[in-house]
Amino acid sequence: MKLNNEIQLTWLGHSTFKIEFEGQTLLIDPWVTNNPSCPDALKTFDKLDAILITHGHADHIGDAVDLAKQHSPTVVAIVEISNWLGSKGVENVIGMNKGGTVSISGQRATMVTANHSSSFTEEDGTIVYLGEPAGYILEFSNGYKIYHAGDTNVFGDMRIIGEIYQPDLALLPIGDHFTMGPREAAYAAQLLNIPAIVPIHYATFPLLTGTPDALRELTKDQAVEIVALQPGETLD
Repeated sequence: MKLNNEIQLTWLGHSTFKIEFEGQTLLIDPWVTNNPSCPDALKTFDKLDAILITHGHADHIGDAVDLAKQHSPTVVAIVEISNWLGSKGVENVIGMNKGGTVSISGQRATMVTANHSSSFTEEDGTIVYLGEPAGYILEFSNGYKIYHAGDTNVFGDMRIIGEIYQPDLALLPIGDHFTMGPREAAYAAQLLNIPAIVPIHYATFPLLTGTPDALRELTKDQAVEIVALQPGETLD
């Protein structure tokens, strides 16, 4: 599959993606330092222009504070996470909520719903509630649209997301146990009416047993392409 001749999408393992477009670098769900799937050579960045966060679990937000302080990007998150980041000394944070759209680095990011939980365990063991989980629709200036579903199960309103935003590519979790597995992801593909899927949030830990092959088998009668990347691989 050819993604788009202007966009480079690199999977850093789990749910973390680096997107490069028009000289800008965007990071989704910043978890690299302790991410066992992320290649060592990709755990540091020359620059970051924007960071998007889907929810507050450590395997999605673990490096947010350090990377934000190092690179001073625009950080987009739900309001509770934005307030928490501010309390940690992070600047340039845009707090938003579901249904809202913001402009980042010349692109449009719309926050959409996800079904999951969202909290962070501080170093002293205190658990901090960080609002609700979310996904994002990223619409680039050339018209290409990517849906990052975040951590979620399948839900009926994915049909609404598909009808309103008509994404060209979906980044869908398939690992099972903490998110939907291949069976629900296959149904999500129908609801979204999506032409292509990059499976995410699988194989990082033994509990995440879903596989791209299982999703491919379950969608063999659908007009959808399953693009299984290796951690560190770029789709461009």
